Amino acid sequence: MSFDEADLEVASGKGGDGMVHFRREKYIPRGGPDGGNGGQGGDVVLEALAGLTSLSAFRRQQRFQAEEGRPGGPSDRTGKNAPDLVLHVPPGTVVRDQETGDLLADLVEAGQRVVVSPGGRGGRGNARYATSRNQAPRMAQRGEPGERHLLRLELRLIADVGIVGLPNAGKSTLLAALTRARPKIANYPFTTLEPNLGVHELEDGSVIVLADIPGLIEGAHQGAGLGSGFLRHVQRTRALVHLVDGTSPDPLADFSQINAELALFDPNLAETPQVVAINKADLPAFAEAWPRVRASFQQRGVPVHRVSALARTGLEAVVRALRTSLAQARQAEPVPRELPVFRLTPQGPDFEVLREPDGAWRVMGKSIERSAAMTYWEHEEAVRRFQRLLTRIGVDKALRGAGARTGDRVRIGEFELEWQD
Repeated sequence: MSFDEADLEVASGKGGDGMVHFRREKYIPRGGPDGGNGGQGGDVVLEALAGLTSLSAFRRQQRFQAEEGRPGGPSDRTGKNAPDLVLHVPPGTVVRDQETGDLLADLVEAGQRVVVSPGGRGGRGNARYATSRNQAPRMAQRGEPGERHLLRLELRLIADVGIVGLPNAGKSTLLAALTRARPKIANYPFTTLEPNLGVHELEDGSVIVLADIPGLIEGAHQGAGLGSGFLRHVQRTRALVHLVDGTSPDPLADFSQINAELALFDPNLAETPQVVAINKADLPAFAEAWPRVRASFQQRGVPVHRVSALARTGLEAVVRALRTSLAQARQAEPVPRELPVFRLTPQGPDFEVLREPDGAWRVMGKSIERSAAMTYWEHEEAVRRFQRLLTRIGVDKALRGAGARTGDRVRIGEFELEWQD
């Protein structure tokens, strides 16, 4: 997996337990219930932070756990809420459910955030259960368990222009020539292992954000040479600079190969405007090949620009062509291209009754398992309340219909009960 992807396991904090407590003061022999509620467990939040350009920080740690809420106290004191656990990601990060592949969020702007694992709510103290008929309830509620999620993060850099081409075509050199970016440059394949961003300022004060997309090779759309990871960055760009090595044995074949990989990865990329620049005009071999190269592209109806990224010649024409392409692309976008931010929603109260190999019954369902975990089993009133819940949502009816008999064992989450019909 590249620095443009990360798999995370995140867990929110459990809510604090509610308290069973009665007021104890001099001259007040029958103080009422005053057990406080537990505090809220911490959320796990992803937030896009300006300046970040990779997910490499998640190489060192993939599991994250938010803090638990504090328990309630006497005198109706509510436990302290746990702080949120905020994980910073680069703008352009796509968040998916690792198990289903469903899109959860697309954080395209700095400051955008999404709660990917909501904290458990605090349990209620016995003061909340007091009624006119039960003025001294000896029951409370444990804090709701936190949620655990497996996430897949994918980075798609936010750039106006992507610079694409085969390895060693000179993409990083071109980015350095057009912007103040200082990417690593050397004469060997895959010098660039992470996309680099740079900003080119125009005369009118506006800017063009360019991304140097690492070299693509044959089979990149299937992941060859980490290509599928790199190609994701191209999906957000409005225009491309297609840089071709003018000293290559067959520049037109190189150009066709990159376009084929783009189209195979995402057919929409074939429609992205391209400014084609033939690079390395400062080399003697280029001067000899240029007439033939230019003619081959003209026969295909592809306008080309002769440039030297190293000597920084011919770049003005490329920038002018980019301005025209970007203006046309923006006019064709009447609505924002960014995807909305979604919030994980808890599942419904559905449950399922199964028979386990040892003959016990298993009741499975997110809501019922959470309710069991929030029950104070040592308090008889709390147990009766849980039994009423089973009746209200239909668990007892489902067990009876499945053939459960008095004395059978019933398991809900980590708890085992004896069934009494």
